[in-house]
Amino acid sequence: MKFSVVITTYNRLDLLKRAINSALNQTLKCEVIVADDCSCDGSCEYVENFRKQLPLEQQQRLVYLCNSSNSGHAATVNAGISKAKGEWIKFLDDDDYLALNCLEEMQSAIALCENAVICSCVAAQVNELEVEVTRTPVLGPGLAFYVPQVDIHYGMLLERLPFGTPVQVACTREAFLKSGGWDTKLTGCDDIDSWIRIAQFGNAIFLNQCLAYRTIWAGGYDQKIYLKKRLNTNISMKEKIYALVDEKHRSEIPALEDIKDYLKLHWAIAALKQKKLKIFLQLANTSVLSLTAWRLLLTSIMARRGNLNSPHLRKIVLIESSKKN
Repeated sequence: MKFSVVITTYNRLDLLKRAINSALNQTLKCEVIVADDCSCDGSCEYVENFRKQLPLEQQQRLVYLCNSSNSGHAATVNAGISKAKGEWIKFLDDDDYLALNCLEEMQSAIALCENAVICSCVAAQVNELEVEVTRTPVLGPGLAFYVPQVDIHYGMLLERLPFGTPVQVACTREAFLKSGGWDTKLTGCDDIDSWIRIAQFGNAIFLNQCLAYRTIWAGGYDQKIYLKKRLNTNISMKEKIYALVDEKHRSEIPALEDIKDYLKLHWAIAALKQKKLKIFLQLANTSVLSLTAWRLLLTSIMARRGNLNSPHLRKIVLIESSKKN
């Protein structure tokens, strides 16, 4: 099983250096592809010079490509994966980085799960000084567990199974290509949209180990998207997931309108925390009156804190993954 780590970058050279090192120095050797969205900060020159200074074996594993024009994050992901040779793709944005045993632990879990197409792990959210601020929740039992394909979209809809941001996720190259790649027309949630489609082709694995580090800072892409835009995109994602929930779970899921009210309530509270009263009033107009929306919000909060597990989880006993991060 071979991994390709695809690092997308655009004018973040200082952060890119850290991401490249975290990929090249993995305990499991992998291909490292730097996909540059036409940076003008010297990224190209740095990567090419850095590559020449590496031992021959690492030189052969480090690949650099650059878009001819600035094409956006999704297009850059697609370009990087088009050059990848690995059976599995590990996503990595330039402002994030991996634990050095990330790929090794993922490989151990994947080897025990037949027909796996997507794998996710716990991530630490760190500030610009690499100080941990918080962590994504542990999900399910044991060091790792898998979810059969028929249960995935049900879990995603009810937010029991958040795959997370690119730094947490790996998938098979085959499933990525079958899914059509990342949607270049989306602004925000292009990663979640991809996970939704990839999950149609096989089982999922979750590792309850912190193997990834996501930087929370003012320059992050998600910080530049307005609340109402994020709400509308979230609703679009839920509509896509809703349509894919397996028939066996149909009687267990809320009505789509109730889910939309929950999302409005969630983002109304976010607007209130940011003291954006006008947006709060717009979003909370009807959602605050929905008991189902409040129940879904409470359930979501419990899931994010790791206090709620889905009954549709199947435990994997990991033989060699006893190391703690």
